[in-house]
Amino acid sequence: MPIINAENLDLAFRGFKSIYSTAYLAAPSQAAKVAMTVPSSSRDESYGWLGQFPQLREWLDGERVVRQLKAHGFTIVNRKFESTVSVSRDDFSDDRLGVFKPMFAEMGHAAALHPDEIVFGLLAQGTTTLCFDGQNFFDTDHPVLDPDGAIVIDGETYSPVSNFDDGAGPTWYLLDTSRAVRPIIWQEREKYEFQNVNRLNDERVFMTDNFLYGIRARVNAGFGLWQLAHASREALNAANYVAIRAQMQTLTGDQGRPLGIRPNVLVVPPQLEEAAFHLLNTETQDGGGSNPWKGTAEIVVTPYTGG
Repeated sequence: MPIINAENLDLAFRGFKSIYSTAYLAAPSQAAKVAMTVPSSSRDESYGWLGQFPQLREWLDGERVVRQLKAHGFTIVNRKFESTVSVSRDDFSDDRLGVFKPMFAEMGHAAALHPDEIVFGLLAQGTTTLCFDGQNFFDTDHPVLDPDGAIVIDGETYSPVSNFDDGAGPTWYLLDTSRAVRPIIWQEREKYEFQNVNRLNDERVFMTDNFLYGIRARVNAGFGLWQLAHASREALNAANYVAIRAQMQTLTGDQGRPLGIRPNVLVVPPQLEEAAFHLLNTETQDGGGSNPWKGTAEIVVTPYTGG
């Protein structure tokens, strides 16, 4: 029977943490493929600069043209998450700690995939969640400055631009993740940390006869630039894929300047995995001939978009 003292409890904690960390590092997280990570230093962070798409202009005569960053009031508030389990003091005494190894491995796996749940879950909410311009992230009428536009806001004229196609099928997403700014922002205030309460003189341990182990994090996700993402509920086939690629690549910013968008990631739910691989991974297309769209985007299959 092991002696229950501070040294043995610390050894157990380090063993549990090692199991947790190994599983955490091995988990197949995909959030980093579509989201940019931004460190946070407070309870929330504001992203007023999202209203600007900086581009170069020829500097002829006179002074620089200074673009004022518009404060769109877009803020991501950090959220706190935890997962906690207890291990009975009797299990320590009876040397039954081995039975808890799968539990701590699963805890590490769950922590590593938690960003996927938040990031891809947010993507799925894009038709009902506002982004920096006051429109839903996926919408049919994002206002873009246009001198010939028919929409007037604060004395300036705009034209509506769409990044959403409705339909009856599962939703798929075409993204440009090649830039420093990405469609999704992953904000980290405090990373996932494995913690414990196992002091013998702790009041809770004394009253419950249990030691506590858990994860704690303060993180959240928010939308970046809508111009870098397009959602569609139409069939995932070559015709629709090509049309959306072309639409994204010809997007212009304020005053009609091309944004230079290059779609490179296709996010699909499991229901569309076969269609995605047929579209982007096969050598030949339907009807014969080589497949010109092979390899034009990386396929990300995730259950967290909900179909």
